[in-house]
Amino acid sequence: MDNRMQKDDVIFVAGARGLVGSAIVRTLRANGFEHLLTPGRDELDLADQLAVDQYFRDQRPAHVFLAAAKVGGIHANNTWPADFIRSNLVIQNNVIDAALQHKARKLLFLGSSCIYPKLAPQPIKEEYLLTGPLEPTNEWYAVAKIAGIKMCQAYRRQYGLDAISLMPTNLYGPGDNFDLETSHVMPAMMRKFHEAKISGAKAVPIWGTGKPRREFLHVDDLADAAVHLMQTYSGEDIVNVGCGEDVSIGELATLVADAVGFSGEIVYDTSKPDGTPRKLLDVSRLNDLGWKPSISLQDGVSDTYRWFLDQGLEKRGY
Repeated sequence: MDNRMQKDDVIFVAGARGLVGSAIVRTLRANGFEHLLTPGRDELDLADQLAVDQYFRDQRPAHVFLAAAKVGGIHANNTWPADFIRSNLVIQNNVIDAALQHKARKLLFLGSSCIYPKLAPQPIKEEYLLTGPLEPTNEWYAVAKIAGIKMCQAYRRQYGLDAISLMPTNLYGPGDNFDLETSHVMPAMMRKFHEAKISGAKAVPIWGTGKPRREFLHVDDLADAAVHLMQTYSGEDIVNVGCGEDVSIGELATLVADAVGFSGEIVYDTSKPDGTPRKLLDVSRLNDLGWKPSISLQDGVSDTYRWFLDQGLEKRGY
């Protein structure tokens, strides 16, 4: 059966107002897909099972991009563990089951590279999932996402639902969250450096030692990969989505500071946790499926800072 998206198909992007969902919407529209369902939380509460079921019954989407999730950095995951496991389990259960019940042709589920074992060999291959202990600071989020992957695999095996799962690396770009309480490392750095530049501060503190290494992918590249795989891939094996290159947190801090125009000192607060020492994805499976990224880290950071300024986020505080 050909489950590729057609131009007249109804396509539901769950989480369309978020970083990933909004990028997927941009990419779909750029590729000529216009029949998009992009409800906000005020229109559809994905945690409400009856509401989600009724929405699918009324709208009958042929394809589903499940990009809705509760996400955050180390601080947020440490502070609200119950929220992270409950919200993500409920959202993905409701959407995946509704896709089956109302005969969606295909569903794409977005996991995360942070669900791999904390000390997984590098670069991380897809088969390393569930081979060791998780990173303690985000295990509740990781357990929920692993459950989503297994639900997709189980629904494929038992019911024949064409559900695929992608494991993106660290994402950034237009639409990111710049709230210091809940943001990930790059937008948090960007806001700190910007505020320091405006205030004339001589130094900016960064959590940890600066030594951990991370891989970063522009969200528009992730969206392009998601649309590509929705059209070309069908299987229960998960697929890593990244660029295959990493940088240290210290190197990232220097790059972001340069993009922002902050010329002061970068100070590392070693009393704060580093998290996983290294997290680099093996993207050979993705490359074999015909996709590679096109946005460099330097260009992507500059693009994100321009968006931050264009939105006036520095005036609103987040």
